[in-house]
Amino acid sequence: MGLFSGLLGNAGAVSQEQLVKEYSRLLTDSEQIQMGFKLIRDVFLFTNKRLILVNKQGITGSKTEYISIAYKSISRFSVETAGTFDLDAELKIWVSSELHPSIVKQFNKSVDVYEVQKVLAHHVLG
Repeated sequence: MGLFSGLLGNAGAVSQEQLVKEYSRLLTDSEQIQMGFKLIRDVFLFTNKRLILVNKQGITGSKTEYISIAYKSISRFSVETAGTFDLDAELKIWVSSELHPSIVKQFNKSVDVYEVQKVLAHHVLG
C-alpha cells in the first residue's frame, strides 16, 4: 500500500501469510483468515466465521481494540466502486437493524472490491 493512499485513509490488501503470523492467536481452532486489509495502523480481517476489526489506539499504537462481528449480525452491506476521478472504493456494513452503517472502510484501487463483496455475500447470505 502506498503512503499516499494510506494517508488518504485507503485500505490495501495484506498477504494471508502476514495476517496469520500476526493475528492467529485471535482465531478459534476451526477458524481461518480468508482475506484482510490494512488502513495505516488498523486492520480488518475476514475469517470463515466472522469479521474482526483491529483498531490500534493512541500515539504509539500499543493499545489495541479487537472488535468481532458475527456474519449473522450483518443485516446488509454496500460496495461502491472507484470512479475515474475517485482514488478509492468504499465498503459499508450495517449491523443488526441500525439505520446508519456501523462500519465504513475505503479501499485503494489495488483492492478488488468485487472479491470483498463476494466474501461478504458468501458469509452473510450463506
